[in-house]
Amino acid sequence: MSDTSRRPRKPGKPYRRPKKDPVRVLAFEALRAVDERDAYANLVLPPLLRKAREKGDFDGRDAALATELVYGTLRWQGTYDSVIAACVDRPLREVDPPVLDVLSLGAHQLLGTRIPSHAAVSASVELARVVLGDGRAKFVNAVLRKVAQDDLDGWIQRVAPPYDDDPEDHLAVVHSHPRWVVSALWDSLGGGRAGIERLLAADNERPEVTLVARPGRATTEELLGEEAAVPGRWSPYAVRLAEGGEPGAVEAVREGRAGVQDEGSQLVALALANAPLEGPDAKWLDGCAGPGGKAALLGALAAERGAMLLASEKQPHRAGLVAKALDGNPGPYQVITADGTRPAWRAGSFDRVLMDVPCTGLGALRRRPEARWRRRPEDLDGFAPLQRGLLGSALDSVRVGGVVGYATCSPHLAETRAVVEDVLKQRGGAELIDARALLPGVPDLGEGPDVQLWPHLHGTDAMYLALIRRVG
Repeated sequence: MSDTSRRPRKPGKPYRRPKKDPVRVLAFEALRAVDERDAYANLVLPPLLRKAREKGDFDGRDAALATELVYGTLRWQGTYDSVIAACVDRPLREVDPPVLDVLSLGAHQLLGTRIPSHAAVSASVELARVVLGDGRAKFVNAVLRKVAQDDLDGWIQRVAPPYDDDPEDHLAVVHSHPRWVVSALWDSLGGGRAGIERLLAADNERPEVTLVARPGRATTEELLGEEAAVPGRWSPYAVRLAEGGEPGAVEAVREGRAGVQDEGSQLVALALANAPLEGPDAKWLDGCAGPGGKAALLGALAAERGAMLLASEKQPHRAGLVAKALDGNPGPYQVITADGTRPAWRAGSFDRVLMDVPCTGLGALRRRPEARWRRRPEDLDGFAPLQRGLLGSALDSVRVGGVVGYATCSPHLAETRAVVEDVLKQRGGAELIDARALLPGVPDLGEGPDVQLWPHLHGTDAMYLALIRRVG
């Protein structure tokens, strides 16, 4: 409740009601949903924007600004926290989360956009009056006036430790990643300062929207007929939409003949589909199929060869998404709700198996910037048994001579090579295939035989893939 009714007013100076700015109120609501409900911005924001358009509150420019405010604030939250901490007289943990969200939105407008300083402060104070009350709006005003005294580079000079004193903490503040994530990414990437700086910077860039033309149902030529569409970099089925491209406006996407799918995910499915086999090629399995993007591409590729796809997903609501993605697939397929670690099928039933396992998602920080603040190092311990169990189940499910693809959307070594090495060491009867040969034209794939894709090198999510043939 606003505290204005109890605040004494100066004689002759009537109280001015705060002016509600729909764009900034919506951005604040999205940030609160991310914080309070552990929601993801890419799921929260679209319905909020749709509702605002239906009410007539928004046009295209308003939606673009709201999107920038939400994603920009989430991406740079760590850096802004360091700046705000230098401008308040208490530990940041003692600042109420809603107040901190308003301050972060204000900091992003001041340090990350071209909005004039006076307008950024004024708009943030008005937002605070609307959502927090006049009393706390004064606090917001005082803090943001301090923030406005310098630009982002100047603040980084003040709040980031020198690189030579603490390289990881310096990079964490400069590029707005938790220190443990910086350390993990650097371990996986290897090399010196330049490479990790490029990777962290790429995580903070707005990702392009990439479409996939599902074989037999749509063509890249059809998608390239759309406004602002350009060919993909590596996948023969990929088409990229330039900034502002709206996938929902593409007829093939609305009809399910094409989909939104990062090019890294497309390459994982294509590499598995094109891996050389010994013997028949009739039955394929996607053992962790939700939400269905890879399953839809695998199903279309299988149909071209007369093969059948079984798509299995443990979570019923995600299995429903898989069924929707595969609806209309030209070849035979089946979607089931089942636990991949307790197969609902006989051992050795499949010629090709994909296990895109649950993981920390550190490879998709461009798309889900809030994940970097939500994840903790101890999360790795929770995923480890499941990842090893799923890979072991995949190797049980494939026949001798068949191929398994183990994939994660995380480059963390504990979720990638460590899992593959442990499982192969324990069970035997399987060998790694050089996956690099199955990604023709894609550069910078390392020493192999597995493949790690990177945002700064390939323009994709940081997908990992190991291809394994069962030999006995």
